[in-house]
Amino acid sequence: MASPRRRIETDYRLMSDYEVTLVNDNSAQEFFVKFKGPTETPFEGGIWKVHVELPDQYPYKSPSIGFVNRIFHPNIDELSGSVCLDVINQTWSPMYDMINIFEVFLPQLLRYPNPADPLNGEAAALLLRDAPTYNNKVKEYVTRYATKTAADEAGAESEDDDDLSSVGSYNDEDDEEPAGQMDDV
Repeated sequence: MASPRRRIETDYRLMSDYEVTLVNDNSAQEFFVKFKGPTETPFEGGIWKVHVELPDQYPYKSPSIGFVNRIFHPNIDELSGSVCLDVINQTWSPMYDMINIFEVFLPQLLRYPNPADPLNGEAAALLLRDAPTYNNKVKEYVTRYATKTAADEAGAESEDDDDLSSVGSYNDEDDEEPAGQMDDV
């Protein structure tokens, strides 16, 4: 059986197609990954910064995953970025690795939201009531919050403080609204 440290290093190498930024240069257990929305979905074209924290018991215990910049989805808390995904939260197996999360689990979550188990009640209700309006709101969020610039800047105040407890939180003072953008989001 490989050591947890070796497994983390292997998983990290498998992520070579992704932009990965370590939080602490001495540890590969906490990092950010740039994640692109899946094609042929309303999330297409979006870029999110995803915070990943691997527990000491990884791969036997699941990683902690959270979106840093805002996303409108029934199974992702808009403000904290927490993800409701059974395979990460309850049915994790050491057979899974980080590449599964970013190439299978998260894209599937975005393609097939589960409004019956929401973290974002507004998104779930809108999806159930009016799917075209839901898709338009997702696209508006992508345009506003999931640009490369937004992903690069997301969580910057936390990184500067080396305090990641607030990663994924949204601070209105930091949101300068571009001209011509929506006012009611």
